[in-house]
Amino acid sequence: MAIKSRVVLPYLVPQLTTPPVNTQALCILASVAGDTLTRHLCKILVALLGALSDTAGTPEYDEALSHCQGVVLAVTDEAGVTTIVDELLQHSKGSNLGVAQAAVALLLAFCSNTRADYSDYVPQLLRGLIHLFTHKDEEILKTSWLALNAVTKSLDAADQRSLVADVRQAVKFAASDLKGDDLMPGFCLPKGIQPILPIFREAVLNGEPELKEAASNGLTEVIRLTSSEALKPSVVHVTGPLIRILGDRFAWNVKVAVLDTLALLLAKTGVMLKPFLPQLQTTFVKAVHDPHRGVRLRAGAALAHLITIHTKPDPLFTELHNAVKVADDTSIRDTMIQALRCVVEPAGNKMSDGVRRGLVTTLVGLLTHDDDSTRLCAAGALGVLLPWLPADELHTLLTQHVLEDNCNSDWTIRHGRSAALFSALKAAPAKLLDVAQPDEISSTLLSYLSSDRLALVENAMSGVSFFITYQLISGGSVPMSLLQPFAKLINHNSNEVKQGMCQACQYAAESLAAANGSLLPIDVARPLIPMLINGTREKNQVVRSSAEMALIALLQLKEGDQGIQVMLSALEGGGRESLNDVINKCLRRATYIPVTPAEIDPTLLT
Repeated sequence: MAIKSRVVLPYLVPQLTTPPVNTQALCILASVAGDTLTRHLCKILVALLGALSDTAGTPEYDEALSHCQGVVLAVTDEAGVTTIVDELLQHSKGSNLGVAQAAVALLLAFCSNTRADYSDYVPQLLRGLIHLFTHKDEEILKTSWLALNAVTKSLDAADQRSLVADVRQAVKFAASDLKGDDLMPGFCLPKGIQPILPIFREAVLNGEPELKEAASNGLTEVIRLTSSEALKPSVVHVTGPLIRILGDRFAWNVKVAVLDTLALLLAKTGVMLKPFLPQLQTTFVKAVHDPHRGVRLRAGAALAHLITIHTKPDPLFTELHNAVKVADDTSIRDTMIQALRCVVEPAGNKMSDGVRRGLVTTLVGLLTHDDDSTRLCAAGALGVLLPWLPADELHTLLTQHVLEDNCNSDWTIRHGRSAALFSALKAAPAKLLDVAQPDEISSTLLSYLSSDRLALVENAMSGVSFFITYQLISGGSVPMSLLQPFAKLINHNSNEVKQGMCQACQYAAESLAAANGSLLPIDVARPLIPMLINGTREKNQVVRSSAEMALIALLQLKEGDQGIQVMLSALEGGGRESLNDVINKCLRRATYIPVTPAEIDPTLLT
């Protein structure tokens, strides 16, 4: 073989690859066959994988594996490396579990110990091995994790930075195969994300600004697919570099990406980040004052997660409260109020009485501010504060500033109060209904609905959607006196109002389906459906599309035809025909787009 491998090997390969495969002979011959081995490599690899698969679970397995590894490691020429990477990755994806396990075991041996240069194949190996992280077999997961670790350990810093896009693409491709699972099994192993962490870390610390942004976004995508438990060993390695980046003067898009990553990490790992709490708080508060709106909003969202692990958050509440009071610029004031809202919502119970009362006074004062957007933001923040108020303070606030409506008041006062009303109906509906009867709330909403000011009508529509949703989910009744005038808003002369009415219907239907899977009750759906059918005939395309989305949600069309049958049987002859017509002409073909939180709640900044 050493002297005339080209002549001898073609005769030997068929003998040695016929079952039972002589792995030991193949290993010995491969060590002296040189490049000639490559020509027969495909056939040899198939035989080796079969032999390994056959001996799995037997005493002979370890010896067979050692011989097979010897064959693979004997290959050093470029064509041979290509064959090994292509063939083993191909077989690792096959339906035969034993062969797939054998292929991954040989890949691990090759990536860990080969003398060949496989740097050109790293992107291909990353794609193949990360895709194996979606596998259900524990052995394949562990072996592919070790193989990926071996590949990434072989990289120098420049290689690591150049592979960020490849890793992100590989993760995205693998995630698309998860079929409804939120987590990737390979990332949920004890040290799940550690093989790819050095690539992102190097890019975050030493890459160009665009690369820092891409690496931060990549980290966010990976963290989203990883369990909290599996993130534990990596928390320190991820958090340190990200805090360092936020402390430097980088462009807003880099900061936004990093803040997104840190917010998600906090949401997933919480208490594990307690050692970083002082640095994170300083970093986030500094970012809340950033000139760029996107950075300020992301910093507020990140603080919402940080506050949950805070034991003494009063100074943070006070700092944000003071920032709201001294802000001259509307945009900065509004984002400060939103940041305050973000921290109050999950942790208002951690606020001392004095800090809370001061905050209530400020927010109530801002309900009558000159700027429309500030009134809305203050109403949203007040809404999330309501659940944390003592009963006496809550009663006073609701009766004097939320439920109080005088048609003769200045419209800006009514605007602030109407926003406070729908915010209360969203954040604390049960507490509101302890103070006021459903009919009282209905009449206040109707008063706003009949206004000639669009902003008041829009606020009232949000209020109706939150009110109807709560009543339906909690088993209460929806007053017909409110439902009929609300349904008729599809005939309003403003397209914004028509669109808002459709979105409110869609929101109620989606929320009820999410809560308990049920359809809107017939008595609620019957007045709405004919009006929404009219909406699908509107000239304005946005209104038409909104009406279609609302009908799809009401009928739960994406879940099958059961909802259609229920609603058709509830309608009279003409209405039934019209609905059937709309379903067949446009609803079945429409791409469904769920309503977003900001569309239904104008107090949210995006």
